[in-house]
Order: sequence, then C-alpha cells, then structure tokens
Amino acid sequence: MFQLFDRAGASRAHVPELSGCYSEHACSESCSCIGNMLKTCFLSSVCGKAPLNTKIVGGQAAVQGSWPWQASLHRITSGSHFCGGSLINKDWVLSAAHCFQSTAAANVKIYLGRQLQTGSNPNEISRTISRTVTRLITHPSYSTTTQNNDIALLQLSSSVTFTDYIRPVCLAAAGSVFGGGTKSWITGWGKLKFADTQIPNILQEVQIPIVNNSVCNKAYGGIITSNMLCAGLDEGGKDSCQGDSGGPMANKNNSQWIQSGIVSFGRDCGIPKFPGVYTRVSQYQSWISSPISSDLPGFVSFTSTESSSVFLKC
Repeated sequence: MFQLFDRAGASRAHVPELSGCYSEHACSESCSCIGNMLKTCFLSSVCGKAPLNTKIVGGQAAVQGSWPWQASLHRITSGSHFCGGSLINKDWVLSAAHCFQSTAAANVKIYLGRQLQTGSNPNEISRTISRTVTRLITHPSYSTTTQNNDIALLQLSSSVTFTDYIRPVCLAAAGSVFGGGTKSWITGWGKLKFADTQIPNILQEVQIPIVNNSVCNKAYGGIITSNMLCAGLDEGGKDSCQGDSGGPMANKNNSQWIQSGIVSFGRDCGIPKFPGVYTRVSQYQSWISSPISSDLPGFVSFTSTESSSVFLKC
C-alpha cells in the first residue's frame, strides 16, 4: 500500500462569452442589456487576462504579476502560508475543501498580488489586498477519505480592485474537455521536494501535461472519479506538493487563462508513474455560481482533443 497526501501546508454546457460577471446596474458601453435591469459584462475584458505573463517553459520562479489570480492563504494565529487559492471575481476565492479540515474561516487571511512570502511585495504594499474571510463554503459531499468533491469557496471581507497584479481567472465551463497531453500550468508556494521542511519564498510555476483519467485511475488503484483531473510526467520530478493545495491549475486558450483544476492530492510529490490529482473545476459550475449573488465568475468552454495513453515526456 502507498500513502496518499493532500497538499495543504499542514499535511498535504457551453457558456457564451457574454455570460461573465453580471450585476443589477444600469447598462454601460462594455455590457449588453438583458431585460430591464440585468447586465452581462464582456468576459474577455475581465477574466483570465494576465498582461505581465509571457510564459514559455516551466519549473521556475514566477515573474511578478504572471499569475494575478493567485491567492496565498495564511492562518492568522501563526501568520504562515498553508494553502493556495484563486481569485474568481472581486469578492470570492476558490480553493480546496481539505485545506479547512482543521482551520476555521475566522483564522484565515487571504493575500492577493503577492510574489514573496517574506520581504518586500511592492504590488501588495501599495494596495490594500489582504482580506479576512466572512464566509467559508465547503462542498457538502466532500469526502475526507477519497478526496472526492475537494472544493471550497471563500467570501472576502470586502471587494478587491482589479489591477495588472490582481485579476480573476476564468473557470472551465461545464462540458469542457482536457485531453491527455494538454499543457497545463500549476502555481503556488508549495514545497519544492516532499522531504523539504520549508516552503519557497518566491511564487513557483511549473508546466505539466494532463494525464487521462483511465491511466491515472490505474496508478491510484481505482480511486479517481469524474470529479478529478490528473497531470504529471511519467518520469516524475515536476508536480504540485504540500503548500500548493487549493491553488489553480490553468490552461491557456488564446489570450485567456482558464482554470481547469484545483490542487488536491497525490502520492508524495513528483513520484514517477503517479501524477498529481486535481479537482475538476468544470464539474462544479452550478455549485460555484449558486452562492454568488452578483458578478458571476467567468465560465469559458475549453476543448483540447490531445490524447495520450501514456504520460507525456517533456
């Protein structure tokens, strides 16, 4: 038997482009009217845009502002990072349910626009972008045994203002397809190696391919569900790890970044033949949208038909 670890710090239908964030306000030039009051903002002008991102290869420290939706979750009592998350609109962050098995909402502070865990963060200091959490919602069917439905929503204590360094990510819409071999990016402050005792100070990024669920399911002895997505290299070495939990796995679609997964669990970190396992975001469009009364996240359909019956070697 092998041991699975979550990756928290303490352990480890097509939606048209117009259906982005809507709210009850008068229509503006950048929005289209629906009925008398509701407006729907052009999604392409808001989510998944990273003006400072020029990514080509992975496995390195991220350039400041490359991933403007990346959130760092800290326990207030210790002041330390324990999980990641992603900004999905001005008021909500998406993360993993297992991050909150022993951490209450009242003990969480969220940092946005952060590059370094210690030292100067010029794009953070010049703006008020730390927030506490007023509401924590974990999926009612989350299983601590199988990690199925490992997803959570956190409502910020107050809205944030979007800048080049703080922006929401688009989310994969229901029915999105991520074929084996699809290039994906993972970001976070998780351990660089499973045996490490500390997390890196600088936000890290790595590119790895999607692994077909059938292949992943064999590796993990039949525990992978349709609510999960796997990614990794056959030879290992590139993976998410403890401290990355709750953070995003994102895929580029032209000029937009779309979040396909949430860091969930794996066998150690970077072990050959064992890809990392992620919560499949496209399975939760209705659940994510349900508690959000205004400015709905931008859901975008993604289809990649790349297919591989074995791990892609990069």
